[in-house]
Amino acid sequence: MEISPWSLPFNLLFTSMLIVVVLAADPYSKALLSLKSEIIDGSNSLDDWKVPPGETPSGKVHACSWSGVKCNKNSTIVVGLNLGMKNLAGELLGNQLSVFTQLVELNVSQNAFSGELPVEIFNLSKLTTFDISGNNFSGRFPNGITGLKKLVVLDALSNSFSGPLPVEVTELESLKVLNLAGSYFDAEIPSSYGSFKSLEYLHLAGNSLTGKIPPELGKLKTVTHMEIGYNFYEGSIPWELSNMTELQYLDIAGANLSGSIPKQLCNLSKLESLFLFRNQLMGSIPWEFSQMVSLINLDLSDNLISGPIPESFGELKKLKLLSLMFNEMNGTVPDTIAELPSMETLFIWNNFFTGSLPENLGRLSRLRWLDVSNNSFVGSIPPGVCAGGKLFKLMLFSNNFTGNLSALSNCLSLVRLRVEDNSFSGEIPLNFSHLHGIRYIDLSGNRFTGGIPADISKALKLQYFSVSNNPELGGTIPWKTWSLPFLQNFSASFCNISGNLPPFRSCKSLVVVELQKNTISGSIPNSISNCQSLEIINLARNHLSDHIPKELASLPSLGVVDLSHNDFSGSIPAEFAKSSSLVLLNVSFNDISGTIPSHELLQSMGSSAYTGNPKLCGAPLQSCSTAIDGKKLRLILLISAGVVILIAATVSLLIHLRKGSKGQWKMNSFIGLPQFTANDVLRSFNATDSKEELPPFSGAFCKAVLPTGITVLVKKLEWEPKRVKIASEFITQLGNSRHMNLIRLLGFCYNNQLTYLLYDCLPNGNLAEKLRMQRDWGMKCRIIIGIAKGLCFLHHDCNPAIPHGDLKSSNVMFDDNFEPRLADFGFKHLIQLIKGTVPATSSRLGTGEFNDAIKDELYKDIYNFGELILEILTNGKVIKGGASIQSKPKDVVLREMYDENEAGSTNSLQEDEMKQVVDVALLCTKSRAVDRPSIEDALKLLSGLKANGK
Repeated sequence: MEISPWSLPFNLLFTSMLIVVVLAADPYSKALLSLKSEIIDGSNSLDDWKVPPGETPSGKVHACSWSGVKCNKNSTIVVGLNLGMKNLAGELLGNQLSVFTQLVELNVSQNAFSGELPVEIFNLSKLTTFDISGNNFSGRFPNGITGLKKLVVLDALSNSFSGPLPVEVTELESLKVLNLAGSYFDAEIPSSYGSFKSLEYLHLAGNSLTGKIPPELGKLKTVTHMEIGYNFYEGSIPWELSNMTELQYLDIAGANLSGSIPKQLCNLSKLESLFLFRNQLMGSIPWEFSQMVSLINLDLSDNLISGPIPESFGELKKLKLLSLMFNEMNGTVPDTIAELPSMETLFIWNNFFTGSLPENLGRLSRLRWLDVSNNSFVGSIPPGVCAGGKLFKLMLFSNNFTGNLSALSNCLSLVRLRVEDNSFSGEIPLNFSHLHGIRYIDLSGNRFTGGIPADISKALKLQYFSVSNNPELGGTIPWKTWSLPFLQNFSASFCNISGNLPPFRSCKSLVVVELQKNTISGSIPNSISNCQSLEIINLARNHLSDHIPKELASLPSLGVVDLSHNDFSGSIPAEFAKSSSLVLLNVSFNDISGTIPSHELLQSMGSSAYTGNPKLCGAPLQSCSTAIDGKKLRLILLISAGVVILIAATVSLLIHLRKGSKGQWKMNSFIGLPQFTANDVLRSFNATDSKEELPPFSGAFCKAVLPTGITVLVKKLEWEPKRVKIASEFITQLGNSRHMNLIRLLGFCYNNQLTYLLYDCLPNGNLAEKLRMQRDWGMKCRIIIGIAKGLCFLHHDCNPAIPHGDLKSSNVMFDDNFEPRLADFGFKHLIQLIKGTVPATSSRLGTGEFNDAIKDELYKDIYNFGELILEILTNGKVIKGGASIQSKPKDVVLREMYDENEAGSTNSLQEDEMKQVVDVALLCTKSRAVDRPSIEDALKLLSGLKANGK
């Protein structure tokens, strides 16, 4: 059949005209199609929003069949729009909203809408639910909301609104839910917020609100849930809040509140949860709180509360969580606490409690988590602490407990056990074959005997085990210890352990082995080659003999090796010189012979790493070609000593005369720097061809060449004599902090007015210079994990913890093998010490791991790490992106990262890993510091990446 050449255009024209006719009779569909054309639909979520050709007007709304559109029973009126979580973006202009006169529900939550909120929405007079949460609407909250007379729910959580809170909302008599949390609202909470008639839920937390909490809030007789914390108030908690008689949930945490806790709060008889942590509340806990018999969760932690735990708390029979940690409380724990039948979590660590724990603690409840660490408790572990069968975390460390651990012999639910730094004694009674979930055990710093239990190899999920500093423990290392599939850390130093090292048949997860100061004999098994993740091994001060196996020297991740004070013989394996990860090697005081391999890495360890081996020669020891007999050696040494003393005295006098009040120059060297004198270092600074000019006072790195030809980076600082001691002690801590992902501080040269810090000179620049270089996914993972490992060492392996203080791309250096190393760590704190500006905060330890004075800096490090991840993933296109990533839906962020890294459906593994990394970035950049993971936990979340060495 012949087709007319005019038929196709005519058909298209007819179809278009038909659609126009249809839409003319269907304003709802027309308005929604107009809306669709103005926004960004990144996932094609609105793909079904179209009018099929060929249909004729039927009186019904086509949009009623579209996703997210809800109509009345006759499909003639649109009554609801639910566009939540559809990956939509752009600005809502509001032009199309005038036709939706019968709209009851409008939900655009969890998208990426931005710009100002269109005031046209406030003309939808039938609206009862309005949800814009999880977007990026900004500017002031617009006027006109009083037009929504029937509004019941207003949810604007997590946007970017600024300015004062909207006052007009108080005129909405039907309003039951008001959520304005997580924006940037400032100024005070209006006193008129106490005039809501029907409000049941009020959430204003996480803004920038200031001023005093208005006592008028106490007039809210219908509110059951109120969160107003994480703001910047002043003053105390108004006692008038006790008049909110229907209140079940009250959260004013992290709000800068001071003063005492009003005893009148005991009138809140329906209150189930009270969260007042992270404030500056003082005084004692009112005993009247026992009248809040509905209380389930009580968290008063991280304040300045003093006095004892009220004995009257025994009346709180529904209490599940009691958190009083990080206060200044004292006295004993009343026996009535042990009688609470619902108690699951008891946190009272970091206080000044004394006495014994209640005898019945755990026997009458289903206790799940008990942390009483960092107090002054005495006595033994309550015998029924595990009687409920649910205890999975038990923290008793840093107290004065005595007795044995028999109470834990049948504690089968344990996952984490920390009893270090006490005076426990007797044998270790843990039944490892029944501890199916145990992951972390620290028994160090006690008086245990009887050796490590032989069945430790049956604790198949064990990751961390430490019994160090139990000098009478004895016994041997159980034969199958290294075969534990997830074991990462095994520490048993200073335990009087004897016997041989077990074979390393299966040790793929092992990262740290610390066995120094024992009486272990025999050799290091060649099977240590199986420990491909090993980073630290310390076998110093034992009776080990035979040669140092080349299999040990060849391990790819090995950073610290201490074999000093043993009976090793033979030569130093040349494989050590090829290591890309080695930071510290110490083989001093053995019977090692031959020549030290001539490689800069091994020579940089300094003579202290090799001394005490009479048959060993080569740099940095004496040259092998000049070896001489004993009599001549003694004579030469005596003469040399005299000459050195004479020269030193002369030079010291000259320096003293020249420097005057600046004082004598001193030199402190750490492992890795030959034992130069201060004059050696100062002379190298004066050589015109050895050093770039040092500015008069700067933190900038400058290069210098020391007498042996070693190139170092130098930082020059000025200080006052009264600051020398405290600052030099901290520099020494930095110098002793060695990890394969930290730049090495080799030493410092100083007098009473100046100090020069000497660092390793790394050849390959820093991350900031290379961010825009295209890297494959594996290299990006390697950089991210390297940064995390270095930061984790500073936060969790240094005692006290060291905050980096300035974690950014320019402070991530690259070594010969392009392994990332953190530079400038601790430098911010050092400057504060020198200037005397260190905050005068408590030095007590939080959970035994973090020092209170630097806790905020540790949180900032984690936030900066999250931002650094974003820089790496986007090749430097997103700088300081922590806030922006939190304001976008996760799907949008992932899609952007996939596009930037060219990840597609053909590489599902890379997509999965990228999602894993983005998840970590999202967690680390949470606006509330307490919501961020520790860097240790972040590193665990990254542990599955293909670039990870663990």
